[in-house]
Formats: sequence, structure tokens, C-alpha cells
Amino acid sequence: MPEPTPAVEMRSIFKHFGGVHAVEDMDLTLYPGEVLGLLGHNGAGKSTLIKILSGAYPRDGGEILIEGKSADIQTPRDAKAWGIETIYQNLALADNLATPANIFFGREITTRFGALDEAAMEHASIRVMKRLNPNFDNFHDAVSNLSGGQRQAVAIARTLQFNAKIIIMDEPTAALGPHETQMVADLIRNLKAEGIAIVMISHDLHDVFDLSDRITVMKNGRHVWTGDVDQVDKDDVLQMIILGRRPDGSYAPGILSENT
Repeated sequence: MPEPTPAVEMRSIFKHFGGVHAVEDMDLTLYPGEVLGLLGHNGAGKSTLIKILSGAYPRDGGEILIEGKSADIQTPRDAKAWGIETIYQNLALADNLATPANIFFGREITTRFGALDEAAMEHASIRVMKRLNPNFDNFHDAVSNLSGGQRQAVAIARTLQFNAKIIIMDEPTAALGPHETQMVADLIRNLKAEGIAIVMISHDLHDVFDLSDRITVMKNGRHVWTGDVDQVDKDDVLQMIILGRRPDGSYAPGILSENT
């Protein structure tokens, strides 16, 4: 059976900030219906790599393919046009607005007379939220009154409303309690079941092993290792994050020299 076409391929990506090599010859592959855990210590380059995919930073070298097609992603608008949406750790929600206004913030539906079509936005919001959480009914409350898990659902619903095929999630369970963390985990599994590809940045190894299909580890802007979660344990991952040493004892090119 042939391997499916990747949702995303990032090949030999480079990004420099002056003399700082933030990302150096980095590859990343993500498949439809997959959660890829992207790991590395602070400064490893993972946030820079994801900002390149999301259009926040232009790349200095390399190639991005979306569903096998070369994608020139220079801005967030370009990324959205390719079906790439990003959910940052702060969720970027307007706390004083209700769920429909947040889902359509900046992309509001208007009537033919130019007025906001609040009924259409509410109807669409109910439809998309029910895909994620059938029990959600707080559509008229300001999102500041929602739980952390419900707020994460609103942020995810905003991406689905605009036909995201690829979702980047930055620390999706940070600062959440056990119940809310489980709620977000269920949301992520629902997205997988719909065939959506997810890159998940997280420092929580429990979440990574619970939710990810594969793991990619970065160190010093370089690729260390990619593989299935069942090929490694948490100690293996910590060795890769801290030392850049792969499970077989080898090092990625350039990593060993920087450790010695």
C-alpha cells in the first residue's frame, strides 16, 4: 500500500537572525490525521520553525510542500490560504466577546447591507462547536467566563470554521487542570478522527506520549530524531532534548561538536 501524501513537508529549512542560526537544515514531515509532537529545550528552534510554517517568519532557505505542492509561505495570510491555522498558547481570544464573535473575529459575516449578520455567525458557531463538544451551550457568555478547556475549544473551532487542514498547537494544555487537560485531549483526538494534521509543541512529556503518533526532536536549530512514540521512552526523549543523543547512541551532524 503506497504511503499517503504528507500534509506538510519542510525540507532543508534555514532561518538566520544576523549571525544566529536559529534553524539549520531542518526537515519536518506531517501526515493527515496525525499528531506530531515537536520537542526541544527553549532556544532549540522549534518555535522559529513553526513560525516559518505559519507565515510569521519568511524562511531563508529550503522548501515547503503542502499536500505535495510547493507552497510559497511568506505571510500568515499565505499560510491560511493553504489551510494552515495556528493556536498560540495565549489563544488570542477577545475576553469580552462571546463565542460567535471570537470565532468570526476579523472574518465577520455581514448582510448585503453591510451590517453584522449575528444570526448567521451564531448558527455557524453552534454547528462547529458541536463537532468538538456536543455539550457546549455557553454561546452568549463572554469567553472570559469559560473554563480553560472551553476556551481552547473556541480557539480550535475558529480554525475549523475556516477549513483548517493543518493546525499548529503551542502548549495546548499549559496551565490546565486534569479535567480540562482531558477535555483538550479529547478535542485533539476528534480533530485526528476528522483527518486534520496537527503539530503540537509541548514541554509536557506525558501529553506528548499520550497524544502524539510521532515525535520530532530539535536541538540547536537542528533535527535530532523523528520516529514513532512507541520506539522510545521518556528517558530517551530527555537524552535527545538535553544532549542531542539519539536512542542508538549517535548524534545528529553538528550536535556532538557543540556538546564537547
